[in-house]
Amino acid sequence: MGKIMQQNGAETYRVEDTMTRIAQSFGRAESQSYVTPTGIMFTISPGAPAKLVRVSARETNLEKVNLANNVSRKIASGDLSTQVAYKELRNIETSPTDYSMLIQIIAATLASGFFTLMFQGSWYDFLPACVAGGLGFIALINFIRLFEIKFVAEFIASLLIGFTAFSLFSLGIGKEVDKVVVGSIMPLVPGLLITNAVRDLMAGHLISGLAKGAEAFLTAFAIGAGIAVMFALF
Repeated sequence: MGKIMQQNGAETYRVEDTMTRIAQSFGRAESQSYVTPTGIMFTISPGAPAKLVRVSARETNLEKVNLANNVSRKIASGDLSTQVAYKELRNIETSPTDYSMLIQIIAATLASGFFTLMFQGSWYDFLPACVAGGLGFIALINFIRLFEIKFVAEFIASLLIGFTAFSLFSLGIGKEVDKVVVGSIMPLVPGLLITNAVRDLMAGHLISGLAKGAEAFLTAFAIGAGIAVMFALF
């Protein structure tokens, strides 16, 4: 349960609370849990051996978090046994993402255009923002697979966004290139990560909050650096 929630974007304090509540539902009132962005440690009692699970890959999939929460509620109400709950959790963990890659690309493309309008861009900027944002999101997906370093992939994706936006502007497509750039980078911005970092800090989970905040800062720095390079070149 904790691994599924941590891998898919849940807050650290929520992961710990859910694991503790499940243990209490099965008669383990003295369970202890310690969760960081990259690992989970759990023991059913202070004197029992601790279980360590490493969380190496993290993504945003709130649907899986919601499904895991539904299982935890059923456990708390006594509707599920350990065997049935474990089977349901394994199905959630191995189930594919609800939205295909094509749908995600289309969503990022349209979001870029509408974010540009939200930032007071004109309809003339809508199309170039969609093109730049869509290409940037495609680049992010592919370069993450190639380099396996998120920072590098985000930097290259922002470079491509900036290059596309300035190139279209030089061809007379679009009126305000700054609005196009701002709208196009929004699908890359780690909004959920920033939110979780603040909520973890407010809940007293300082290590997790600072770690997530640092990750969000690096992502923002990569995006900003890529756009700054394009501004300097153009």
